Amino acid sequence: MAQKKSRSKAKGKASRSRQDLLPVKAALFARKWIWRALWAPVVLVLFLVILFRFVNPPTTHTIWTEARRLDGVERVWVPLEEMSVHVPRSVVAAEDSNFCLHWGFDMAAIREALDDGGQRGASTLSQQTVKNVFLWQGRSWLRKALEAAITPVVELAWPKRRILEVYLNVAEMDEGVFGAEAAAQSYFGVSARELDATRAARIAAVLPNPKQRNAAKPTPWLKKRATSIADGAATIAFDGRAACFED
Repeated sequence: MAQKKSRSKAKGKASRSRQDLLPVKAALFARKWIWRALWAPVVLVLFLVILFRFVNPPTTHTIWTEARRLDGVERVWVPLEEMSVHVPRSVVAAEDSNFCLHWGFDMAAIREALDDGGQRGASTLSQQTVKNVFLWQGRSWLRKALEAAITPVVELAWPKRRILEVYLNVAEMDEGVFGAEAAAQSYFGVSARELDATRAARIAAVLPNPKQRNAAKPTPWLKKRATSIADGAATIAFDGRAACFED
């Protein structure tokens, strides 16, 4: 009888012990899946960064949303070597003249923007490419933080030429018109390979406000801006600041 009571007590203690462990096991299980959930986006972004080093992004959040809003967009992907040399030179001159010199962030431009009270942007082409390909438009601290985290990864994984090639194929250059090839056809009825310095500079001049500017019907301000860009494009070609994306 005593042995039965002893075994019964032992079973009771074991049962209580297992019950006591249940919350601990549940907490460990939950922590494991929380960590997996937190790391999943990081792994996904790293995978996409490596993938898009070799594979052209099929779409972006901006292209997708604009296609829904406008019931379709214009977009034709062409490699950098099939564009006129004036296209990348003009866009770099317009948006990020030190593109070949920085590692994703132009610290001098950031300091100038801060001194100016934040009235002008200081985003590099690398940052803009990250925003266009991996993130969304609009101003928010979350997007800027993600952009700042992903940009150095892209700079490490992609050569400068690839960064510029992707940008020139995903950036909006007219309402619902994405990429230099579609923009050249839409504005001037020619391919990106046929753009001369003036037309390439006018397309670059619509950035970063393509919905409000028109390269085919430039205002006096846009013409002046395009002339300045064309001069800058010639300068970076002469002083070597185009070397990282030209053969």
